[in-house]
Amino acid sequence: QVRLVESGGGLVQPGGSLRLSCTASGFTFSSYPMRWYRQAPGKERELVARISSSSDTTTYADSVKGRFTISRDNAKNTVYLQMNNLKPEDTAVYYCNAPSRNLWGQGTQVTVAS
Repeated sequence: QVRLVESGGGLVQPGGSLRLSCTASGFTFSSYPMRWYRQAPGKERELVARISSSSDTTTYADSVKGRFTISRDNAKNTVYLQMNNLKPEDTAVYYCNAPSRNLWGQGTQVTVAS
């Protein structure tokens, strides 16, 4: 079955950290670039970070640059999003995406609040 499954979301205080994971199955994960998006209530889905298939290129939205890190482990078919110094405005549902396959995960909720 071709799918992406996210995990690692939750409730965290401002300034805290979370690591999201997205595990792929049913396709050759190592051949595809991957992306993380987020969508806050009432807002459009926003591209947060992307990584090339071999991890040699990463890019970030200005809003998360210096705080978030995208990485991947092709042996584990998993892409990660390490989120540090979280802010209330980072609250959203986070989705991983394989753009070349038009494939999305189900999303994981991240809530930053005290």
